[in-house]
Amino acid sequence: MFERTHIPEAPWWVVEGNNKKRARLNCIAHLLDQIPYKEIPREEVELPSRKRDDEYYREPIPDDMYVPSRY
Repeated sequence: MFERTHIPEAPWWVVEGNNKKRARLNCIAHLLDQIPYKEIPREEVELPSRKRDDEYYREPIPDDMYVPSRY
């Protein structure tokens, strides 16, 4: 299958997957390496002074909205 479908427009890649964490990280890194990045010149942004509002109150974030910390 690889021999007939591996073409320059749509290449196949094989990821060694014995260690799933490393396999995923390698796959992400490889995918990002395929994108031709180049530096884009940008003008410097000047932000205005921050306005404080003593009346502002932020509600606490519910515990069920947090992503579990596994590592």
